Amino acid sequence: MARYFDVHPDNPQPRAIGQVAEMIQDGGLVAYPTDSCFALGCQLGNKAGLERIREIRHLDDRHHFTLVCRDFAQLGKFVHIGNAVFRSIKAATPGSYTFILPATRDVPRRLMHPKKKTVGVRIPEHAVAQALLAELGEPLLSSTLLLPDEEEPLTQGWEIKERLDHAVDAVIDSSDCGTEPTTVIDFSLPEPEIVRRGAGDPARFEG
Repeated sequence: MARYFDVHPDNPQPRAIGQVAEMIQDGGLVAYPTDSCFALGCQLGNKAGLERIREIRHLDDRHHFTLVCRDFAQLGKFVHIGNAVFRSIKAATPGSYTFILPATRDVPRRLMHPKKKTVGVRIPEHAVAQALLAELGEPLLSSTLLLPDEEEPLTQGWEIKERLDHAVDAVIDSSDCGTEPTTVIDFSLPEPEIVRRGAGDPARFEG
């Protein structure tokens, strides 16, 4: 049965955030809010957690998982970024964007795209997600909480608790979460390509 944490959207209670971080470090899988929508998250090296996300969402091994990072310094450890790309991404973070970039050796191979050796990264603009990342001191391996055969991601903490009670270990509810997934931009190509149009304005990456 999942533990339910009701936290303040702007000033999340340190005790609750600390308890969730501890669960993640102990191998747990959590549902947490971001500035785009709810996400499933676990520790970077948690192979079982990765498989649990695949199972919940019915994902195959071609799916791009996302490393949700606290800041640019952390993000830079996991992806290769050239100067021009650096400026483009820096101007759009934190925000509702996911960037696909060539992965560094710090990224486990099972998280990379099998052929392109890329990984998705993002820096969220959400107080609860940021507090959790600060407490962890490392990225969260994440995926949008979109259930199979459903067009819309789940947006209510109580509903997530109800529907995934035995599939996740904790649900963080802050009653303040976006309803649209991130805009995804692939920077591993010669020219940036918008893979998915979502919450972040794609105009800055077009033309």
